[in-house]
Order: sequence, then C-alpha cells, then structure tokens
Amino acid sequence: MNASDGIVIIPTYNEKENIERIIREVFKLPMNFHILVIDDGSPDGTAAIVKQLIEREFGDRLFIIERSGKLGLGTAYIAGFKWGIERKYNYIFEMDADFSHAPTDLPRLYDACEYDGYDLAIGSRYVSGVNVVNWPMGRVLMSYFASKYVRFITGLPVHDTTAGFKCYKRRVLETIDLDAIRFKGYAFQIEMKFTAYKCGFKIKEVPVIFVNRVFGTSKMSGGIFSEALWGVIRLRLDGWFKTYPKPKD
Repeated sequence: MNASDGIVIIPTYNEKENIERIIREVFKLPMNFHILVIDDGSPDGTAAIVKQLIEREFGDRLFIIERSGKLGLGTAYIAGFKWGIERKYNYIFEMDADFSHAPTDLPRLYDACEYDGYDLAIGSRYVSGVNVVNWPMGRVLMSYFASKYVRFITGLPVHDTTAGFKCYKRRVLETIDLDAIRFKGYAFQIEMKFTAYKCGFKIKEVPVIFVNRVFGTSKMSGGIFSEALWGVIRLRLDGWFKTYPKPKD
C-alpha cells in the first residue's frame, strides 16, 4: 500500500453518477490521500463501480466497506473512523460524494491541522458570509439559521455547526467515545463538533464554497432536520452534567 497519513471517508447511497468522478478528482491532488467509500447497499450499483476501480487501478489507495442497507450517515462515519484509527491514519476526513465539497479544498483542511496546530478543521459555509451556490433560498435560510440556533443553544463557537466537510486529527477520534455518539443525521455532525469542543480540542473553520449537487438526489429530509433541532437541547444538557475526556499529550 502506498504510504499516506490521510484517509478521506465518503459515505454513499445511490451515487453512481458521482462516485468515479469524485474518486478521480481526489486522486489528482498532489497530496497522496487514500479514500474509504462506505456504501449502504446502493441498489444503483455504486459499490460495483468502486470495486472495479479498486481492481483495475487504485487497489493500493481506494477501499470500500459495504453495509446491508441505509443505516444512517452517523453510523457510516463511525465505522469509517474506527477503520482509519485501526490503520493509524493521522488525518481522517469527511466528505460528500456529490461535489458539494470541492476536493481541491482537502489540502486546506489538512494544512489547518498539520501546520496551523488545530485538531479539527471544518470546511465552513458561514464563517465568511454565506458561501452557498445553487441552493433554493428556503434551504439556505434553514441551514444558516439552524447553525445560528445550535450556536445559541449549545455555546459551540462554530458558525457552520452542521457542516459535513471536515478533517480530524486521529487523536480527536481516539479520545471521543465513538460508541456513545447517539445521532445519525445532521445532529451527528453537531454532536461530533460539540464533543470535540467539550474535550478541549482546537477547532478551525476554513471558508469554503458549498455547491449544490448536479447529479443524483439529495438525501436531506425533514426527519433529519428535526433530529438536529431537538438533539441540540440534549447536547446542552449533556454539557452541564457529562464529564468529557481530555486530550492526551
């Protein structure tokens, strides 16, 4: 296997229009990132495309975990985190398959952790205004004010609390009790940031431009948003009563 200190985790469900393109774009970068695709039983053949790429071209850089069905975004990432920790990757990324997160921003997140001394780098849509392209205005407002609501309720000093484009140093994920993370959708992203903050890790928001998908179907739903709305109240209560582990030197 080609040595790499960074693994990019990409969860997928019905992403056949995007998956090969996103993989190739990541591998075009000058940095030697590896990719782990976690596919939740896509009936459109997403996993088959990935396995062909592994067999024919990228067997030393591309990996896949296939799961039996739609088990939730949060559980996909938890599985990926454990996989990356076990294999000693120093930097573990979250990224969507649909090009809403630009692969060219991956090195900027890496640099924030590797060179600027941060433990968690977040690709933020809202740290320097509202950097969202091709989203309906209603969805922009919902996302923006949801982040404001989370920030107000929890005290989390992050502008884009629901962002799913991130780079963790491995020690963050080794410190957090991943089996105790309870949420699966938008609230998973909030809970991970809040927990990292309460553990005392240094967080950096890196401004990025978020572009709505061109191919495929969005996985956003009202239930996911509702989970985030009510989940933050539980997080606030946790913050009062729960003891969080501290980073190890």
